[in-house]
Amino acid sequence: MLTIYNTLTRKKEEFKPLHPGVVNMYVCGPTVYNYIHIGNARSAIAFDTVRRYLEFKGYKVNYVSNFTDVDDKMIKAAHEKGITVPQLAEKYINAFMEDTSAINIEPATMHPRATENIPDIIEFVSGLIDKGYAYEKDGDVYYRARKFKHYGQLSGQSIDDLEVGASEHVSADEVDKKEDPMDFALWKAAKPGEISWDSPWGKGRPGWHIECSVMSTKYLGKTIDIHAGGQDLEFPHHENEIAQSEAENGQQFVRYWMHNGFVTIGKDNEKMSKSLNNFITVHDIIKEVDPQVLRFFMATTQYRRPIQYSEDNLTDAQNNLDHIQTAYDNLTYREQDAQAGGDDAVDAKLADFKQRFTTAMDDDINVQNGIAVVYELVKYANVYAQEDQVHADALAALKTTLATLMSIFGVKLTASDNQIDDDQIKQLIEERNEARKNKDFARSDQIRDDLKKQGIILEDTPQGTRYKKE
Repeated sequence: MLTIYNTLTRKKEEFKPLHPGVVNMYVCGPTVYNYIHIGNARSAIAFDTVRRYLEFKGYKVNYVSNFTDVDDKMIKAAHEKGITVPQLAEKYINAFMEDTSAINIEPATMHPRATENIPDIIEFVSGLIDKGYAYEKDGDVYYRARKFKHYGQLSGQSIDDLEVGASEHVSADEVDKKEDPMDFALWKAAKPGEISWDSPWGKGRPGWHIECSVMSTKYLGKTIDIHAGGQDLEFPHHENEIAQSEAENGQQFVRYWMHNGFVTIGKDNEKMSKSLNNFITVHDIIKEVDPQVLRFFMATTQYRRPIQYSEDNLTDAQNNLDHIQTAYDNLTYREQDAQAGGDDAVDAKLADFKQRFTTAMDDDINVQNGIAVVYELVKYANVYAQEDQVHADALAALKTTLATLMSIFGVKLTASDNQIDDDQIKQLIEERNEARKNKDFARSDQIRDDLKKQGIILEDTPQGTRYKKE
């Protein structure tokens, strides 16, 4: 039984999608005014992993993740660069797709943009005005937060305790226009020279929160199964989405709210963010770090827990991933002398590993317990690969299981392209084997050292000497 921790109820709940076999999932995407940092990537990786596990469980997942392609930050950044807001958006949307592809994040079923949905946003806002939940003031439109009786439920606070202006997307000059300090903008009147669209309230653009209410319900339905994002979005963004959506639609907006933990950096575990200017972009880091390692590092921490970004932790991830890949290569190597047929003992053991993995992951996508099962599978695979006699079907089953489980973490296992077709190297290895047989260890060591200088690593196994690129 799959359980998910629901931020709204603050407890784990059995996951039951609205429509059997289908999951409608919305994940808040980036504001595209810069390259994504690894804090942004953490959210994308966490919920891509959730999506992959749901698909592993047999669900069809409709996965929508938006691009905020117009807001105050984008207008400012475009002005500083001397380009238009759409040009800025296009640059960083392309960069997002490139960077997330590098860390093996599956493209969303749909990546809608705020600017592509302006008519729907205007219609949604008009509906809130008609219902008395919103009002216009000098071309701006605001939502009456206190009118929504459940406001503050997601963040676990009463409306009187919530801080005014908690969102960096809300400017200070709005305060004087509001009926109440807690009201928030649905539509913002355009300033001279700003990008804008015609509306019943004059030229302007959407507020930050309204776009996700509109796009999630437009593309996934009035009630969606999962809405996800970083912990920093609980208030005000997701709180405001609930208020807007349920006021307009008259029904439950989201069944399960999921929020990932922060990425911290430095000895003080400071939260990484663009506003603190302590961020590292994925665009830069994958120039130096194998994208698979970054993916593995972030995907193997349970999504609600914080991740401490450090070189030491990346090194640990690299070593663990190398061990897994080596086990896969060991299985591949033994295929050359495997007997035909399967092995009942291996089949039984694999069934047990799969069951234990599923049990671990069913507990709120507990990837840390899940990867622990994979490590045990790796040990078992290595032992089997050392046996005198192995069976082809058993090797294939071990490889398939290992590759399938690792794919849930977004890691691709394939046979390493490290076997070198070089007659001279093979002759040297044969000479070394002969030297070892004659106990000429000085010559044997010299050949090993000479090959190592050429980047060739020798591995002595019970089945013979293997060689690969360093």
